[in-house]
Amino acid sequence: MALPFKLVYHSRYDLHLGHHVFPAEKYALIREHLLRGRFVEDSDFIAPEPAVDEDVLLVHDAAWVNGLKNGTLSYVDLLRLEIPWSREMVEAFWFCAGGSILAARRALTDRICYNVGGGFHHAFADHGEGFCAINDVAIAIRRLQKDGLIARAMVVDCDVHDGNGTAAIFAADSTVFTISLHQTNNYPVVKPPSDIDVDLADGVADDEYLARLREALGTGLARFQPDLMIYVAGADPYGDDQLGGLALTIDGLKERDRLVLAAAVTHGIPVAITLAGGYAHNTADTVEIHCNTARAAVEVLV
Repeated sequence: MALPFKLVYHSRYDLHLGHHVFPAEKYALIREHLLRGRFVEDSDFIAPEPAVDEDVLLVHDAAWVNGLKNGTLSYVDLLRLEIPWSREMVEAFWFCAGGSILAARRALTDRICYNVGGGFHHAFADHGEGFCAINDVAIAIRRLQKDGLIARAMVVDCDVHDGNGTAAIFAADSTVFTISLHQTNNYPVVKPPSDIDVDLADGVADDEYLARLREALGTGLARFQPDLMIYVAGADPYGDDQLGGLALTIDGLKERDRLVLAAAVTHGIPVAITLAGGYAHNTADTVEIHCNTARAAVEVLV
C-alpha cells in the first residue's frame, strides 16, 4: 500500500566526496533499505528538479554562488567547507535544494513530505561551513514565501550540531522562528542565537533529550504559529556517532521524530523533513535512523 506522503529523492544527491567522514552514499542506501524492506514502493518517491540560481540567490550572495559554480573558491573557503570541490558536488547541492523546495510544497497538501537529503544548516549567506555549501532549508522557505504559499515558517533543528547558518540567515526576520537542539561542546565554536537554543551537555541520553525537546516545542508553538515547519532530522545525536557526543539510542531517535512530527500534525502545521548529519561508525546505523524517521511519519499520520 502506498504511503500517505511522498519521499523526495534523486540519484544526483550524492556529493561524490570519495573517502570522507560524511557518507554521501547514505541517500541511495536509505532508498534501497526502504524498498528492500517493502516499507515503500517506487511510486512513493518523486524526483525533484535542481534549484535554479534564482532560488539560491534568494538566500546567498552572488559572489558565493558564482565561486561555487565556477570552481573559484579560495583556499580559506574550502577549509571552512571541509569537502573537496567538484562539479558533481555543486550539482548535488542544487538538487538537494530543489528537493527541499519540492518537499515543502508537497507538505502543504500532504501534511508531511520527506526529502531524502538536505538539511545543510551550516551554510551562511556568504560562505559555506561544515560540509554545507548552500542552505537548502532557508532556500525552500524563501522560495515558498516569494511564491505566496506561506508567510511564516518554523525550523526545528535536531542535528547534534548547532544550526548556525540557519540562525544567522533568519536572525533579523520575524517571519521565521528557529529552534536548535544541539550539543554545546561541539562544532561550531561560534553559535549565533536561534529563537530557542537548547544547549545540551555531553552524554545526554534519551530521557533528558526528549524532555528538553518537548519543552522547546511547547514554548515555540505557544509563541509562534507557522504556516510550515521544516524539521532537520539529523542522525548524529546517536551514541555511536563519530562527530557527536550525545548518547541517544536508535529507539530514542525514532521517538524524537514522533514527538516533532506529532506536534506539527496536532497543530495542523505541514512539515517538510530534511536529513542533515549522521556519521555513525557503522553507516548502516545512520541509514536505519533516517529510515525510522519515515516510519515515524507514517505512525503519526495513521
